[in-house]
Amino acid sequence: MSGSILKINALTFSYSPSATAAVKEVSFDISPQTVTAILGPNGAGKTTLLHLILGLKKPLTGSILLHEKPVSSYSRHELSQNIGLVPQSEYIPFEYSALEYVTLGRAPYLGPLELPGKQDTDIARQALHDVGISHLENRSIPALSGGELQLVLLARALCQQPRVLLLDEPTAHLDLANRNVTLQILDRLRSAGTTVIFSTHDPEAASLIADKLVLMRGGQVLDAGTMNEVFTAEKLSNTYGTSVEVLHIDGLHVVKSMERLGT
Repeated sequence: MSGSILKINALTFSYSPSATAAVKEVSFDISPQTVTAILGPNGAGKTTLLHLILGLKKPLTGSILLHEKPVSSYSRHELSQNIGLVPQSEYIPFEYSALEYVTLGRAPYLGPLELPGKQDTDIARQALHDVGISHLENRSIPALSGGELQLVLLARALCQQPRVLLLDEPTAHLDLANRNVTLQILDRLRSAGTTVIFSTHDPEAASLIADKLVLMRGGQVLDAGTMNEVFTAEKLSNTYGTSVEVLHIDGLHVVKSMERLGT
């Protein structure tokens, strides 16, 4: 599809005036109904970039346009109806059931002090179904496993019905089965019209699902483009600061480290 749903131009952000910039002159566009992986090592600035897109942080310089309008021009309710975030983890102070917690995703559509109605609860139940955990509806959040909690966080974001879904390292702490489930959900969201952007330090996860890659290191974008353009041994080696080889096996991209560990 032509055009861009998000345009990020010359974005720079620092956590304090004396600190090194966490994001430096970052620019790239996101096409609608695609999956973009922001790929890089820990400390590359990936999470900070997602928080800037969501409007949780304000850039020092540069701009973020959503539907050709500055993100800063949206009210918090309007922005929450357009962009959702699935964090790596979240502190949950109350013993919500999974259904109660997922229903919190309806907050952008409710007025002050307005309680969720039947339609909101139905949407929450559908979100639980969409991520395959309807059976956990009445389970207490503290009783969930790490993988189950990650799917609940994803269901809450789906309940929000955003046009753009951001995910911060969504597969980082998952076993192989739950990782594959999460990537399959992202694939279905793309097919249904959602624009997906996720950060990851795992090249394999990016290669399995992404239409576009943004390579980051030290707060800067080293390269951005399609999988074939960017997912190369030279560019990944520069991103991770270590020599890697990219193998093509049965249509899949496999990254192999060329560094030998000492014994």
